[in-house]
Amino acid sequence: MTEENIKAAVKKFEALVREQAERNEKIKSVKDFVDYEKLDKITIGVCGGDGIGPTITQEAASVLKYLLKDDVESGRIVFKNIDGLTIENRIKVMKAIPDDVLEELKSCDVILKGPTTTPQQGDGLPNIESANVAMRKALDLFANVRPVKVPSEGIDWTFFRENTEGAYAVGSKGVNVDDELAFDFVVTTTEGCQRIARLAYDFARRNKKDRVSIIQKANVIKTTDGKFLNLCKEIGKEYPEITTDEWYIDITTAKLIDPKRRTDFKVFILPNLYGDIITDEAAEFQGGVGTAGSANIGKKYAMFEAIHGSAPRMVKEGRAQYADPCSMLRAAVMLLSHIGKQDEADKLEKALDICMFKEKKLRITGRDTGCTCREFGRYVMDTVESL
Repeated sequence: MTEENIKAAVKKFEALVREQAERNEKIKSVKDFVDYEKLDKITIGVCGGDGIGPTITQEAASVLKYLLKDDVESGRIVFKNIDGLTIENRIKVMKAIPDDVLEELKSCDVILKGPTTTPQQGDGLPNIESANVAMRKALDLFANVRPVKVPSEGIDWTFFRENTEGAYAVGSKGVNVDDELAFDFVVTTTEGCQRIARLAYDFARRNKKDRVSIIQKANVIKTTDGKFLNLCKEIGKEYPEITTDEWYIDITTAKLIDPKRRTDFKVFILPNLYGDIITDEAAEFQGGVGTAGSANIGKKYAMFEAIHGSAPRMVKEGRAQYADPCSMLRAAVMLLSHIGKQDEADKLEKALDICMFKEKKLRITGRDTGCTCREFGRYVMDTVESL
């Protein structure tokens, strides 16, 4: 390794530190959440993404329009289709989110977003940052909220994954010092830790959850995970009626499959990478990632999505119409709740529980052996109508 290699790496790291310091000042300047009840009009952006994304997103949008038909007819709620977040378009302009698409996203209050393809090492595509990561940073969607519920197993979990920091914050900005040495970076700020913790504890208090678990690896990742743990614990002191405990990420993954211990968990707070991994594990209890939705919450914007990928193989094999919309419909439940439409959210959630777990009149297999995405969406709407 040459001295020139080291100096170049230090220079790149200095630029990264300055960038993150500027971001830190920016996120501290935003104080309050949007009050949707005070808005004259709520714009819901519908962004299909890649692969099966347009199919399942449009079906979820159809269900939302059905549930919100009075508000849509009065003009209080407007749906806006946003194209251009495809992998082809992103590669064309070499940006995670093209500028014109980002402006359209910013013109919306909430966004229903389909899965997008992220290039990875070795697939022959350019090194473009994940559109999800870029959107979370651009709109400061700092909280990824994922519920998992299996009543028969005593499972009722809600995960609050920090969305804009941790190992993913600068995932495409690592440093290859030379051919033999490479670094990636983890970012943790005081504001970032405090706001995700407060959101989680507020949720626990509002929903009468008596336990919050802080998940980290502070015994090894002492600086950033240690900061995350200590600041979350400090916020927890403001909620004396709630028990706070702390778990290392490795033992947490083990205890979630322990029938004797997993029912103790209620609300989780996690850094970005750990949250990404463990919520996929948790979704398996509910029927897999195809059944789980996700909310990405910021103070000004919010985005709701499936937690699975874009399934390009299904499209290539001509099976996109058989894609499972349940993940997007679960996300739609959270969207409705977020904009103050709790009655509609409760109806949709109840209908999904009936369609997915109780009646199961239609079955989704991903192939012509089961129903289509549209048929299942109509089944859900018919079930809502019967409630």
